Amino acid sequence: MSSNQKHNTAAAPTPKQGSGSFIQENQKSLVFILGGIVVLVLLYLGYQRFYLAPRAETAADQLFKAETYATVDSLQQRAIDGDGSYPGFKEIAEEYENTKSANIANAYLGGLYLRQGKYQEAINALEKYSNTGSTILDPLVSGLLGDAYSELKDYKKAASYYKKAAEKNTNLFTSPLLLKKLGLVYEAQSDFKQALEAYKRIQSDFPESHEATSIESYIARAEARL
Repeated sequence: MSSNQKHNTAAAPTPKQGSGSFIQENQKSLVFILGGIVVLVLLYLGYQRFYLAPRAETAADQLFKAETYATVDSLQQRAIDGDGSYPGFKEIAEEYENTKSANIANAYLGGLYLRQGKYQEAINALEKYSNTGSTILDPLVSGLLGDAYSELKDYKKAASYYKKAAEKNTNLFTSPLLLKKLGLVYEAQSDFKQALEAYKRIQSDFPESHEATSIESYIARAEARL
């Protein structure tokens, strides 16, 4: 192995086995995912608001207040539970079941529970989400499920969600992020061959992505473990 490879290997953080280690290594990615949901949902609802049935329109109006709270860290519990005047995502998801707003509320709930470390609650909410056909939101929700299972150390199931998410609606926005997470959970299972394949896909298929700027160190680390 060259001296440059040794340097790159050292530069890449080694996955740790403690509780919370996955999100600690990928905190910026998690914020990126939740932020993406916030932006996309606001755009989605802005377009859909004028085409909803009356019951669903009420849910969309109530969802807007919870969305506002979701963007402020100190108010995120209000986004989940409501503020006494407006319902939170939890009530919207239950009260307006089978509406588009309830579906989006479940995506929000999953992301917020994940940030609170309530991984099983996150899974319960995210598994209620139904694909909307969005090329961005659908894979992001699958990625959040992968994050939750990773924290529960169910790396096999996490890998299945990351792989499905990365291959669903391939794009520069979500695919390289999810491929990196896929590589990390393969490493957690000591499957360095598949981790290397995931990292190299970022390098070859998404060279302009943010993840590609540091992927050489992850490639070198996986190669060193083969």
